[in-house]
Amino acid sequence: MGLGLGFGLLNACTTEVVPLGQDGTANTKLSQLDAILGRGKLICGVSGEVPGFSFVEGTGKYTGLEADLCRAVASALFDDPEKVEYRNLGGKERFKALQTGEIDLLIRSTTWTISRDTEMGLEFAPTTFYDGQGIMVRKDSKIKSIEGMKNATICVQNGTTTQLNLAEQLRKRNIPYKPLLFEDFNSTYNAYQAGRCVGVSDDRSALAARRTILPNPADHELLDVALSKEPLGASVKNDDAKWFDAVKWMIFATIEAEDLGITSKNLSQQASSNNSEVKRFLGIEGDLGKNMGLSNDFAARIVKHVGNYAEIYDRNLGPNTVFNLPRGLNRLWRDGGLLYSPPFR
Repeated sequence: MGLGLGFGLLNACTTEVVPLGQDGTANTKLSQLDAILGRGKLICGVSGEVPGFSFVEGTGKYTGLEADLCRAVASALFDDPEKVEYRNLGGKERFKALQTGEIDLLIRSTTWTISRDTEMGLEFAPTTFYDGQGIMVRKDSKIKSIEGMKNATICVQNGTTTQLNLAEQLRKRNIPYKPLLFEDFNSTYNAYQAGRCVGVSDDRSALAARRTILPNPADHELLDVALSKEPLGASVKNDDAKWFDAVKWMIFATIEAEDLGITSKNLSQQASSNNSEVKRFLGIEGDLGKNMGLSNDFAARIVKHVGNYAEIYDRNLGPNTVFNLPRGLNRLWRDGGLLYSPPFR
């Protein structure tokens, strides 16, 4: 029998505090984590239009770093990377889809900002790609610097931080320009390709990725300018600490696996390691996974099916891809980058 308190019910045996609803009864809202496990699949919001990040191939298969992170979460939940339903979302509709519960998780090149974190009711998981905004132009435009964009028409996606940053940064530099706004990624780049604008502005990674599928990629170049900081990552609805914690540590698991030297190729060898840090991470010792409502080997499942962060990055953006994007800030902390996981203990 519980003892009634002003802020909830205190279970005399477990000292668990159960929050009270407005009607005075115990709040037994089901976590999204439990709902997803019961459903048997993850619903992941992506773009589907950005090569290297989330892109639908002709076969219907989703590829890219962000698509693989959706698979990483599905692997942790179900031991199956394909138990994902992808939803292609535009820049404006993505947040409503998360807030209304249409999707469980948003991994769509979304920048972490204070207004999105607070006013829009989102919770941001660890940053998975540190980026910056840039501008791409045709080489035959002879434009070599941002100052050359004076009075130029620039294609940009509506309802994004890209649109706001562009306006703010060019105003600060006293560079008048004409924005040409579009509702989705493909329309923006199709207009640029058709010559409706002199340049197109987006995250530098997205510009580099999209350039690879233009008819003549060598005819286009990125200006040497960074207009903003763009920390990109996954986000969930801000009303469910259990689900947020699970997503947060699933993402950290890809980074920690690289830091520990655990890969999809040496996973079986690492499982016989005497290193207690490795044993905790793989769920052989302790109960880190169980404490979150996950299988204790959730991190091992991720590495087995999708790999560590380096494997995910190299497969989608690395030197053996058409993008050949240097990791730069997206290296591990000990290699001079910004990627860092709190301890698994």
